[in-house]
Amino acid sequence: MPAACQICQRFLRRGTTQHHLIPRACHRNKWFKKTFSREKMQQTVELCRDCHQAVHRFIPSEKELGRHFHALELLRDHPQISKFAAWVKKQR
Repeated sequence: MPAACQICQRFLRRGTTQHHLIPRACHRNKWFKKTFSREKMQQTVELCRDCHQAVHRFIPSEKELGRHFHALELLRDHPQISKFAAWVKKQR
């Protein structure tokens, strides 16, 4: 059985994708290495493709994603993402 999206809570036949809370492009950056543990930098969440695309559409900067939205709760609290999740929940 496929996993549920951790933002919109939908179960989709095509499943979910892994989203790195701290983008892999930032893993070599000194600030990120100093601020986060290796385990934290490798942490991922299960997102449906719609929510995953929405995250990258509403927060296009990899550094901003890593610095300000490095936890699932922070992503869910983003105004545009929470509004999108409420809408997409009603879709098939």
